[in-house]
Amino acid sequence: METGFDRRYRLRGRRALVTGAATGIGRAIAVRFAEEGAEVAINHRDGGDSPAAALTEAETASRKAGFTAARHLALAADVADKEQVDAMVAKAIASWSGLDILVNNAGIQSFSPSEDLDEAELRRILDVNLIGAWNCAQAAIRHFLAAQKPGVILSNSSVHQIVPKPGYLPYSLSKAGLANLTRTLALEYADRRIRVNAVGPGAIETPINKGWTGDPGKRRAVESHIPMGRAGAPEEIAAVFAFLASDEASYITGQTIYACGGLTLFGEFRSDWSSQSG
Repeated sequence: METGFDRRYRLRGRRALVTGAATGIGRAIAVRFAEEGAEVAINHRDGGDSPAAALTEAETASRKAGFTAARHLALAADVADKEQVDAMVAKAIASWSGLDILVNNAGIQSFSPSEDLDEAELRRILDVNLIGAWNCAQAAIRHFLAAQKPGVILSNSSVHQIVPKPGYLPYSLSKAGLANLTRTLALEYADRRIRVNAVGPGAIETPINKGWTGDPGKRRAVESHIPMGRAGAPEEIAAVFAFLASDEASYITGQTIYACGGLTLFGEFRSDWSSQSG
């Protein structure tokens, strides 16, 4: 493990592909990695959010940190499409002569009572959130093995990999699947220096949560369930990803780190109501 290095530059010289990085947590991850010295590829979907602002922000972050030669990329691909993923990863590798870090961040959700859930919608969400993560992970693993070098695979999961989310069954299923994908790949490739971990955010101020972030009443209702009493910022989640991607996490694999303000602590049990007889 490298010691005595400046933590501001933990990712100096690393090459990282971040899926779904045009907005939200993915964008924050790309910018944080750039600040710490990485070159980043910002994946986006054709017809989706433009990557231009995220790319500019990453470039600005690199310049401010003194990494003026950093080469950041914008790569279009639908992660649910295996051929597009393989082409995207190949392009990143060709552009940089390699790849060191993959961040599976792309994700979608939609609301439906389970009795009304359409099979096509179930498959759509699983295809992006879970199969998409696998498509990217497999392409990255094949590169790491062929190059006979270490690699890092990180996935953006959710507290809902363990906390049920009624009305969002496909989302919860996909995140539970990510948990086991993380653990299985970590065990399978630990002896070949490939670390695989995940981050489980809670309620974060991102576009996917726009249904409550801009409504004061709904925000209060959401935050009343969070032990820390507030929603999280994308930058707080990005900091966890930067740690896990760095050599400071060199002995960590197969784990999900929950960055959730305490949501996974079952905050309703702060008062001892369950043991009181009245």
